[in-house]
Amino acid sequence: MKLALITLFPDVIENFKAYGVTGRAVAENKIDLQSFNPRDYATDKHRTVDDRPYGGGPGMVMRCEPLIAAVQAARDWMKDEALVVYLSPQGKRLVQARTEELAVEEQNLILIAGRYEGIDQRAIDNLVDEEISIGDYVLSGGELPALVLIDAILRHVPGVLGHAESAGQDSFSEEALEGGLDWPHYTRPEVFEGQTVPKVLLSGDHKLIEKWRSQQATAKTRKMRPDLILNRKN
Repeated sequence: MKLALITLFPDVIENFKAYGVTGRAVAENKIDLQSFNPRDYATDKHRTVDDRPYGGGPGMVMRCEPLIAAVQAARDWMKDEALVVYLSPQGKRLVQARTEELAVEEQNLILIAGRYEGIDQRAIDNLVDEEISIGDYVLSGGELPALVLIDAILRHVPGVLGHAESAGQDSFSEEALEGGLDWPHYTRPEVFEGQTVPKVLLSGDHKLIEKWRSQQATAKTRKMRPDLILNRKN
Protein backbone atom coordinates (compact mmCIF):
# COMPACT_ATOMS: atom_id res chain seq x y z
CA MET A 1 0.00 0.00 0.00
CA LYS A 2 1.23 3.50 -0.87
CA LEU A 3 0.15 6.54 1.12
CA ALA A 4 1.02 10.16 0.34
CA LEU A 5 0.41 13.08 2.68
CA ILE A 6 0.10 16.54 1.14
CA THR A 7 1.29 18.82 3.93
CA LEU A 8 3.15 22.03 4.60
CA PHE A 9 4.85 20.28 7.54
CA PRO A 10 6.52 17.12 6.18
CA ASP A 11 8.50 16.58 9.39
CA VAL A 12 5.24 15.52 11.05
CA ILE A 13 4.96 12.43 8.88
CA GLU A 14 8.70 11.72 8.94
CA ASN A 15 8.64 11.47 12.73
CA PHE A 16 5.44 9.41 12.64
CA LYS A 17 7.11 6.89 10.31
CA ALA A 18 9.74 6.03 12.91
CA TYR A 19 7.56 4.68 15.72
CA GLY A 20 4.99 2.08 16.71
CA VAL A 21 2.71 0.30 14.28
CA THR A 22 3.52 2.72 11.46
CA GLY A 23 7.26 2.37 11.96
CA ARG A 24 7.00 -1.41 11.84
CA ALA A 25 4.83 -1.32 8.73
CA VAL A 26 7.35 0.93 6.96
CA ALA A 27 10.36 -1.11 8.11
CA GLU A 28 8.76 -4.35 6.91
CA ASN A 29 7.73 -2.81 3.57
CA LYS A 30 4.04 -3.37 4.27
CA ILE A 31 3.44 0.26 3.27
CA ASP A 32 5.28 3.09 1.55
CA LEU A 33 4.56 6.45 3.13
CA GLN A 34 5.75 9.75 1.65
CA SER A 35 5.02 13.45 2.09
CA PHE A 36 4.65 16.13 -0.58
CA ASN A 37 4.94 19.78 0.37
CA PRO A 38 2.84 22.20 -1.74
CA ARG A 39 5.45 24.87 -1.06
CA ASP A 40 7.89 22.90 -3.20
CA TYR A 41 5.54 23.35 -6.16
CA ALA A 42 4.82 27.06 -5.78
CA THR A 43 6.03 29.01 -8.81
CA ASP A 44 6.71 32.49 -7.39
CA LYS A 45 9.95 33.52 -5.72
CA HIS A 46 8.34 33.61 -2.27
CA ARG A 47 6.95 30.07 -2.67
CA THR A 48 3.49 31.32 -1.77
CA VAL A 49 0.89 28.69 -0.91
CA ASP A 50 -1.90 30.86 0.52
CA ASP A 51 -3.74 34.12 -0.07
CA ARG A 52 -6.57 36.24 1.32
CA PRO A 53 -10.11 34.96 0.74
CA TYR A 54 -12.27 36.57 -1.93
CA GLY A 55 -15.24 38.27 -0.31
CA GLY A 56 -13.23 39.28 2.72
CA GLY A 57 -13.02 37.74 6.15
CA PRO A 58 -10.27 36.59 8.51
CA GLY A 59 -7.48 34.17 7.80
CA MET A 60 -5.93 32.84 4.63
CA VAL A 61 -6.87 30.16 2.12
CA MET A 62 -4.55 27.60 0.53
CA ARG A 63 -4.16 28.22 -3.21
CA CYS A 64 -5.11 25.78 -5.95
CA GLU A 65 -1.95 25.67 -8.02
CA PRO A 66 0.57 24.37 -5.47
CA LEU A 67 -1.96 21.87 -4.10
CA ILE A 68 -2.83 20.46 -7.50
CA ALA A 69 0.85 20.22 -8.44
CA ALA A 70 1.67 18.42 -5.17
CA VAL A 71 -1.14 15.92 -5.71
CA GLN A 72 0.08 15.32 -9.26
CA ALA A 73 3.59 14.67 -7.94
CA ALA A 74 2.11 12.11 -5.54
CA ARG A 75 0.26 10.45 -8.42
CA ASP A 76 3.48 10.32 -10.45
CA TRP A 77 5.26 8.70 -7.50
CA MET A 78 2.51 6.11 -7.12
CA LYS A 79 2.40 5.43 -10.88
CA ASP A 80 -1.23 4.37 -10.55
CA GLU A 81 -4.72 5.57 -9.70
CA ALA A 82 -5.26 6.80 -6.15
CA LEU A 83 -8.15 7.82 -3.93
CA VAL A 84 -7.73 11.45 -2.84
CA VAL A 85 -9.02 12.24 0.65
CA TYR A 86 -9.28 15.72 2.14
CA LEU A 87 -9.23 15.79 5.95
CA SER A 88 -11.88 18.36 6.81
CA PRO A 89 -14.40 19.12 9.60
CA GLN A 90 -16.97 19.33 6.80
CA GLY A 91 -16.31 15.71 5.82
CA LYS A 92 -18.18 12.55 6.69
CA ARG A 93 -17.31 11.37 10.19
CA LEU A 94 -14.74 8.58 10.25
CA VAL A 95 -15.95 5.22 11.58
CA GLN A 96 -14.23 1.88 12.01
CA ALA A 97 -16.00 0.27 9.06
CA ARG A 98 -14.61 2.91 6.69
CA THR A 99 -11.04 2.36 7.89
CA GLU A 100 -11.45 -1.35 7.15
CA GLU A 101 -12.82 -0.61 3.68
CA LEU A 102 -9.95 1.72 2.85
CA ALA A 103 -7.40 -0.86 3.97
CA VAL A 104 -8.97 -3.61 1.87
CA GLU A 105 -10.17 -1.73 -1.20
CA GLU A 106 -7.49 0.90 -1.80
CA GLN A 107 -3.85 0.34 -2.73
CA ASN A 108 -3.03 4.03 -3.12
CA LEU A 109 -4.23 6.88 -0.91
CA ILE A 110 -3.43 10.58 -1.16
CA LEU A 111 -4.35 12.54 1.96
CA ILE A 112 -4.60 16.33 1.86
CA ALA A 113 -3.91 18.15 5.12
CA GLY A 114 -5.30 21.66 4.87
CA ARG A 115 -4.19 24.69 6.86
CA TYR A 116 -5.39 28.21 7.62
CA GLU A 117 -9.09 28.67 6.80
CA GLY A 118 -9.02 25.69 4.46
CA ILE A 119 -8.28 25.15 0.78
CA ASP A 120 -9.68 26.77 -2.34
CA GLN A 121 -12.97 25.06 -3.24
CA ARG A 122 -11.76 24.58 -6.82
CA ALA A 123 -8.99 22.30 -5.55
CA ILE A 124 -11.64 20.25 -3.74
CA ASP A 125 -13.82 20.14 -6.85
CA ASN A 126 -10.96 19.05 -9.12
CA LEU A 127 -8.98 16.75 -6.83
CA VAL A 128 -10.92 15.31 -3.94
CA ASP A 129 -12.81 12.03 -4.07
CA GLU A 130 -13.84 12.01 -0.42
CA GLU A 131 -13.84 14.34 2.58
CA ILE A 132 -13.32 12.78 6.01
CA SER A 133 -13.69 14.29 9.48
CA ILE A 134 -12.42 12.69 12.69
CA GLY A 135 -14.96 14.56 14.82
CA ASP A 136 -17.15 17.61 15.26
CA TYR A 137 -14.40 20.02 16.25
CA VAL A 138 -11.82 22.17 14.49
CA LEU A 139 -8.05 21.73 14.57
CA SER A 140 -5.33 24.05 13.27
CA GLY A 141 -4.54 21.73 10.37
CA GLY A 142 -5.24 18.38 8.79
CA GLU A 143 -2.00 16.67 9.78
CA LEU A 144 -3.27 15.17 13.03
CA PRO A 145 -6.49 13.85 11.42
CA ALA A 146 -4.38 12.38 8.60
CA LEU A 147 -2.16 10.57 11.10
CA VAL A 148 -5.25 9.27 12.90
CA LEU A 149 -6.63 7.95 9.62
CA ILE A 150 -3.32 6.34 8.63
CA ASP A 151 -2.96 4.62 12.00
CA ALA A 152 -6.54 3.32 11.89
CA ILE A 153 -6.11 1.99 8.34
CA LEU A 154 -2.79 0.28 9.04
CA ARG A 155 -4.33 -1.85 11.78
CA HIS A 156 -6.21 -3.70 9.03
CA VAL A 157 -3.27 -4.22 6.69
CA PRO A 158 -2.25 -7.91 6.88
CA GLY A 159 0.93 -8.49 8.85
CA VAL A 160 1.12 -5.03 10.43
CA LEU A 161 -0.15 -5.98 13.88
CA GLY A 162 1.65 -8.54 16.00
CA HIS A 163 -1.43 -10.77 16.28
CA ALA A 164 -3.76 -11.41 13.37
CA GLU A 165 -6.89 -11.16 15.57
CA SER A 166 -5.99 -7.86 17.26
CA ALA A 167 -7.84 -5.57 14.85
CA GLY A 168 -10.89 -7.80 14.79
CA GLN A 169 -11.26 -7.43 18.56
CA ASP A 170 -10.97 -3.63 18.58
CA SER A 171 -13.87 -1.55 19.78
CA PHE A 172 -16.34 -0.73 16.97
CA SER A 173 -15.23 -3.69 14.83
CA GLU A 174 -17.92 -6.05 13.59
CA GLU A 175 -16.32 -8.92 15.51
CA ALA A 176 -16.42 -6.97 18.77
CA LEU A 177 -20.08 -7.10 19.76
CA GLU A 178 -21.21 -6.17 16.26
CA GLY A 179 -19.60 -2.75 16.42
CA GLY A 180 -19.77 -2.22 20.19
CA LEU A 181 -17.05 -1.48 22.72
CA ASP A 182 -14.29 -3.81 23.87
CA TRP A 183 -14.33 -5.79 27.12
CA PRO A 184 -12.06 -4.99 30.14
CA HIS A 185 -8.49 -6.26 29.94
CA TYR A 186 -6.18 -7.42 32.75
CA THR A 187 -2.54 -8.52 33.05
CA ARG A 188 0.01 -9.22 35.81
CA PRO A 189 0.11 -8.81 38.75
CA GLU A 190 -2.89 -10.94 39.71
CA VAL A 191 -3.48 -8.71 42.77
CA PHE A 192 -2.84 -4.96 42.70
CA GLU A 193 -3.51 -2.88 45.82
CA GLY A 194 -6.20 -5.30 46.91
CA GLN A 195 -7.88 -5.44 43.49
CA THR A 196 -7.89 -8.89 41.93
CA VAL A 197 -8.26 -10.12 38.38
CA PRO A 198 -11.75 -11.61 37.80
CA LYS A 199 -11.58 -15.32 38.65
CA VAL A 200 -13.15 -16.33 35.34
CA LEU A 201 -10.04 -15.11 33.48
CA LEU A 202 -7.91 -17.44 35.58
CA SER A 203 -10.17 -20.45 35.09
CA GLY A 204 -8.76 -21.70 31.80
CA ASP A 205 -12.33 -22.31 30.61
CA HIS A 206 -12.29 -20.61 27.21
CA LYS A 207 -16.05 -20.88 26.62
CA LEU A 208 -16.75 -19.31 30.01
CA ILE A 209 -14.18 -16.57 29.36
CA GLU A 210 -15.71 -15.82 25.97
CA LYS A 211 -19.17 -15.57 27.55
CA TRP A 212 -17.86 -13.26 30.29
CA ARG A 213 -16.13 -11.01 27.76
CA SER A 214 -19.30 -10.76 25.67
CA GLN A 215 -21.36 -9.84 28.73
CA GLN A 216 -18.81 -7.26 29.85
CA ALA A 217 -18.60 -5.71 26.39
CA THR A 218 -22.38 -5.45 26.20
CA ALA A 219 -22.60 -3.88 29.65
CA LYS A 220 -19.84 -1.37 28.88
CA THR A 221 -21.45 -0.42 25.56
CA ARG A 222 -24.85 0.11 27.21
CA LYS A 223 -23.25 2.28 29.90
CA MET A 224 -20.73 4.28 27.87
CA ARG A 225 -22.20 4.35 24.35
CA PRO A 226 -25.90 3.41 24.37
CA ASP A 227 -26.19 5.03 20.95
CA LEU A 228 -24.26 2.09 19.49
CA ILE A 229 -26.85 -0.34 20.80
CA LEU A 230 -29.67 1.80 19.40
CA ASN A 231 -27.96 2.11 16.01
CA ARG A 232 -27.52 -1.65 15.81
CA LYS A 233 -31.20 -2.25 16.52
CA ASN A 234 -32.13 0.20 13.80
